Amino acid sequence: MTFISHVTVHHPDLALAPTIKSVSNVAIKVVPTTGTDPETGMFFFLVETDDGNFEPFEVALGDDSTVDRWEMVADHGDTRIYRLCYTPGTKLVTPKTTEVGGMMLEARSVRQGWLLRVQLPDRKSLSKLWSYCREEGISFELDRLYQQESLTADGKSLTEAQRKALLTAFEEGYFEEPRQTSHEALAEQLDISSTAVGGRIRRGTSRLIETTLVQDE
Repeated sequence: MTFISHVTVHHPDLALAPTIKSVSNVAIKVVPTTGTDPETGMFFFLVETDDGNFEPFEVALGDDSTVDRWEMVADHGDTRIYRLCYTPGTKLVTPKTTEVGGMMLEARSVRQGWLLRVQLPDRKSLSKLWSYCREEGISFELDRLYQQESLTADGKSLTEAQRKALLTAFEEGYFEEPRQTSHEALAEQLDISSTAVGGRIRRGTSRLIETTLVQDE
């Protein structure tokens, strides 16, 4: 059993916080940690703009007190990948997340800060992460917390098999009234047994309800 926490963090010295504050028309997303260059200490970010103009973003990077140096490494029109190195005083949440046994699944810019999706082993580790942020003066807002019995490779709640079964069922009218298809018809289309179809739809629906509607206070 693991916990998935959706957390919003704010602090003027968080990585790229000055840039996020000054440039409102960009969306910044941390490229997964497998893309970190351990030799240079540089990190990768996927940046998207509304109009394809990256000049304001790059000017903001030059004035950002958390950025030591940066470079653009890939250009795909409205989306670019940047590699940068933090200054020594930059505040980071990821190292503490790893220290308490967790894993950063996603980090993206929001409201002058970062929205994090974090996998944690238990509530105690969440408490430790919250205490660390409080000690560092980092605003820590828990937006959502839910349990998961297992994880896919990207940390999301549905397995690919469940996702495919639910989408196929939806497209074929399984959820319509009256129902326009059956477990048997879906089983033939998905090349699995009707029992497996029922199980995937039931477990997938339960997981979606748990992760989107049930709030764990």
